[in-house]
Amino acid sequence: MEQPLGIVEILGLAGSLSLLAGWRLYLCILATGLAMRFDALPLPDHLEGLRALANPWVMGVAGFAAIAEFFADKIAWLDSVWDTIHTAIRPLGGALLTLAVVDPADPVTQAVAFILGGGATLVAHGGKAGARAVVNTSPEPFSNVAVSATEDIATVGLLYLAYEYPVAAAVIAVVLLALAVVLLLAARRMLRRLFGSRQAVDSGGP
Repeated sequence: MEQPLGIVEILGLAGSLSLLAGWRLYLCILATGLAMRFDALPLPDHLEGLRALANPWVMGVAGFAAIAEFFADKIAWLDSVWDTIHTAIRPLGGALLTLAVVDPADPVTQAVAFILGGGATLVAHGGKAGARAVVNTSPEPFSNVAVSATEDIATVGLLYLAYEYPVAAAVIAVVLLALAVVLLLAARRMLRRLFGSRQAVDSGGP
């Protein structure tokens, strides 16, 4: 029988989940529910509340939303509309996932986990949304589909690694956070360059 997760593994898993929720919130909820359902993730007693995600209704709604997100994310500009709608939803969902994982019955720790989890999800969401806005400026549709498919595969793979190797989850979280920051900075730079060149054209500049 597998041993319950320790504090390091729990923190790593919480960080990975909150950051991946910024990419694919519903897939994270569904995957966590499935992990609970099939006992793929042994839990300490104080985390038994996380098994609520294994409820068939919760998994059904998450599965339906994950399918909708899968297709919406493949269509240029519809993906940006979807991201805009989820600017508040993903951070809240990521914060609640983190709160469910990090739950040592300490209100202060709960509050910190909620804030940091939501903040991490917002950073990951911002990096994803910014990068996709840049990709959408391409006239051909294939780059959008390729980037979206890469996000799907990466999310599934990283979720599997986080659940299967909880010790590595902390490393995954750090890499994801760094990637999100890089994407944010790169998207900001490219968008400023893009809109700056358009303004120059509109004003008759070179």
